[in-house]
Amino acid sequence: METKDKTKIRSTTVLCVKHNDSVVIGADGQVSLGEAVLKHGAKKIRRLYNNKILAGFAGSTSDAFSLFQRFEAKLEEYNGNISRAAIELSKEWRTDKVLRRLEAMLIVANKEKLFILSGSGDVIEPDEDVLAIGSGGSYAMAAALAMKRHSNLDARAIVENALDIAADICIYTNKNFTIEVL
Repeated sequence: METKDKTKIRSTTVLCVKHNDSVVIGADGQVSLGEAVLKHGAKKIRRLYNNKILAGFAGSTSDAFSLFQRFEAKLEEYNGNISRAAIELSKEWRTDKVLRRLEAMLIVANKEKLFILSGSGDVIEPDEDVLAIGSGGSYAMAAALAMKRHSNLDARAIVENALDIAADICIYTNKNFTIEVL
């Protein structure tokens, strides 16, 4: 994402893991503008729909808050059906002139389903119950998949360790984590 002066805003790693009847989402707290860290303790995760759904964002904070509100409204409209709410938000996001300009991505999860939602209309459900977004997302996802496949760690430990690894690699990710568990 770029500002009007073409300075790239880079921020975050958000990781979600479903493993052994547990769903965990975690995010770092760093927000960067160009070469400067603007904030160390941003909260990029929310509990939605009576604490039954977790959501995390990467991208513009104000855009993400707008998406959180719209997604929560869709959850209310569809009685907590995360799949239907995700699809309906993505359709609206893709076709609405104002929403199309939002620069953020969401991970949303409940005990059964995990999705990435994007402004291009994507609703992505993972093959292995691991999703990640943001500048350090690929690092965190690779680490989480390896731990999920080859260790006896629980979901929370996988998320903590994978975020820690991503923070060691990605300069736009810090070790000030927020973690939520379902």
